[in-house]
Amino acid sequence: MTVSKIFFYDTKPYDQQAFDEANSNFGFDIKYCPAHLNANTASLSAGYPVICAFVNDTVDSETIRILKECHVTLIALRSAGYNNVDLKAAYGNIHVVRVPAYSPHAVAEHAAALILTLNRKTHKAYYRTRDGNFSINGFMGFDMYQKTIGIVGTGKIGRCLIDIALGFGMNVLAYDKFPDLDYAKEKNIQYVALSELYQRSDVISLHCPLSKETHHLINAESIRQMKKGVILINTSRGKIIETGSLIQGLKDKQIGAAGLDVYEEESEYFFEDLSSEMISDDVLARLLTFPNVLITSHQGFFTKEAISNIATTTLTNIKEFFDGGFLKNEICYQCDSTCLKKEGKRCF
Repeated sequence: MTVSKIFFYDTKPYDQQAFDEANSNFGFDIKYCPAHLNANTASLSAGYPVICAFVNDTVDSETIRILKECHVTLIALRSAGYNNVDLKAAYGNIHVVRVPAYSPHAVAEHAAALILTLNRKTHKAYYRTRDGNFSINGFMGFDMYQKTIGIVGTGKIGRCLIDIALGFGMNVLAYDKFPDLDYAKEKNIQYVALSELYQRSDVISLHCPLSKETHHLINAESIRQMKKGVILINTSRGKIIETGSLIQGLKDKQIGAAGLDVYEEESEYFFEDLSSEMISDDVLARLLTFPNVLITSHQGFFTKEAISNIATTTLTNIKEFFDGGFLKNEICYQCDSTCLKKEGKRCF
């Protein structure tokens, strides 16, 4: 294979380390850039037939137009989600591939960590004992055993969390647009309507992709249906929760605690060190004031295994493209899904 060039956007030191290690098996000429991809930075890719983007890059129609002018022929997403890509604009112009699965265990385990931390207040206990305060006032939680968890979305990540929850002896309610009844019977879990899941669950964890149907799935109406004091977890996509309604639900004590690894407007903040700056996003700043809200900066995927799998799959996707083979992880406007469903035929 002729050595081919790839331009990476929004790269951090850990990205470079992982991709350099994986690239020893591929031999690509990689240029790393810390800047986010958007219409202002797209021209940096001139001379590179492939660009690699991440979740907080803006791949809108204008960005795609500029990339095409720069003779970019492939956008390789090093992520599973692709809601930041205008697939309609890309269709017929630039191929788009993604990493559909890298480590569902990583995200599910992070969701479990958020649940346990919020329930048992271990993050607060850490700071209290460091200050020599060994009081346990305010730290009371509840047994996970025999409590009910509602899992919204039973793909790979949702199923990993179901296994974890069953290990705790929890009762599992699930919702999915396409329920797998054989799986439910095997695991002794129950698929229910969203309204029933909201009403019965002590913990709700979101594991669905962002789409027109799931945008602001969690809103004022759905929060009103939830059991008072519910723990709400989101390690999926920020825009699944309408943040204003979440804040009101916290103020009304309808939501007992929230664990968020994603946020609606995270692109300006997450993955960056802004410790010496003011947070200008008033909504994010308000969320950070709640003692029962735990926010992590989109780190659910961040394990050695996941990063290694992301690097290897991304570079494999690119190799398939240069080799002229079928792009099994291609996505497009026509399918709005992986082109694997096209039975080996490219969409264009």
